[in-house]
Amino acid sequence: MNDVEYDELTDAVLLAVEEAFEQLDLDIDTENHGGLVNVIFPDRSKIVINKQAPLHQLWVATKFNGHHFEWRDGQWIDNRTGIEFWQLLAEAGSKQAGAAISFG
Repeated sequence: MNDVEYDELTDAVLLAVEEAFEQLDLDIDTENHGGLVNVIFPDRSKIVINKQAPLHQLWVATKFNGHHFEWRDGQWIDNRTGIEFWQLLAEAGSKQAGAAISFG
């Protein structure tokens, strides 16, 4: 993947994250700061998703731990656990929101 493809993929997923959380009927806010999205929960905890352009990765920090995602076979996959991005986001988001969250 080249830098342009990486930017297109990550910009699209960051926008999709914002839109997905906006669709939920929960008191969750998002903030986008050029390559970094904060998902802010009612208890003021956050999930931070940001681009790591030099590595062509997408990093996610939750209240519980951090994850580094790489683009593999059309999906963002955590390079340590093998979990898919949206699955992790739903699981971590559910824990931090105290309510079931699903995307898809």
